[in-house]
Amino acid sequence: MNKRLMVALLAAPLATWVAPAQANPEEAMTKAGCMACHAKDKKMVGPSFQQIAAKYKGQDVKATLVKKVREGGKGNFGPIPMAPNPPDKISDADLGEAVGWILKQ
Repeated sequence: MNKRLMVALLAAPLATWVAPAQANPEEAMTKAGCMACHAKDKKMVGPSFQQIAAKYKGQDVKATLVKKVREGGKGNFGPIPMAPNPPDKISDADLGEAVGWILKQ
């Protein structure tokens, strides 16, 4: 088999594969409806992302917060509960990116 043909056959699957596009964390949160209750720098219905980051600063809580956002909850920032956010609202990948972004504020 000639080398050019072999390279073309080996490269074809790579050339046609395209990674799924992911929204940036802020776009994903806007699409999921997070911004209806949260803002980056001010308390609304829920705490600001900066308040969340400050509360958990220096702690390894990403997995815990992903679970909390997915399941919903109350009590950490006051009496108003946060509704659950199922995968059809925000994907696992986007949720993980969003929580990571929040913790860096």
